[in-house]
Amino acid sequence: MSDTAPTHTVTQVSILNALLARRFDGLMPCRELLEHGDFGIGTYHRMDGEMILLDGTFYQGRGGGAIHVPDLDTLTPFATVCRFAADRSWDLAGPVDYAGLDAAIDAEAPNRNTYLAIRVEGTFPFMRIHALVEQHPPYPPTAEVVKGCVRAEMTDVEGTIVGFRGVPWMRGINDTSYHLHFITEDRARGGHVLAFEMAGGTISLSTLHDHVVLMPEAALEGVDLSQDLVGAFEKAMAE
Repeated sequence: MSDTAPTHTVTQVSILNALLARRFDGLMPCRELLEHGDFGIGTYHRMDGEMILLDGTFYQGRGGGAIHVPDLDTLTPFATVCRFAADRSWDLAGPVDYAGLDAAIDAEAPNRNTYLAIRVEGTFPFMRIHALVEQHPPYPPTAEVVKGCVRAEMTDVEGTIVGFRGVPWMRGINDTSYHLHFITEDRARGGHVLAFEMAGGTISLSTLHDHVVLMPEAALEGVDLSQDLVGAFEKAMAE
């Protein structure tokens, strides 16, 4: 990673609306993404699994929770990264679930218009995750891809939650609430977090003041952004 990568800046490749418009082809190699951060989440070319970027190493969570370390030439169509520099950390005793963790973070950082990077090191009696599955053209609707994710459950594991708390004004650009991924301490299993119980752990937050969007021309070519793509996705997920 470049040692000139800015701190307190979140950088993303493409925008959420592009992903919702089925733009699943990779746009940027992982090695280039490292110039913008050492911590983050996203997906890989053709939606092939869950991206977990932790301490400068990329991990790829696949169906069933298996972790693969991708080649740095692997492309991403959508990712969000930062150079993690904690500006506050504290211990949280359990048991606490997903909603409880969110509440604890909201109490510590009540301004919901501030973008946060979140790192949680903890012990988890229960963790439920899922992973995107590689798609092939012609690509199906994004809601179908998410519904087709492969779920997995783990018990009595230690590991790290990696993610962000988004902001309401980012609708269509990125997630507007919590988006968390998980990887076990031995880096053997991980994916997108659905639910968990945490016995205890340490929460670290990095406040991100600036937002950079890297938008390759191909990302939005032919996409009709006059549509409410987020609303259509949410409706399809509810059906």
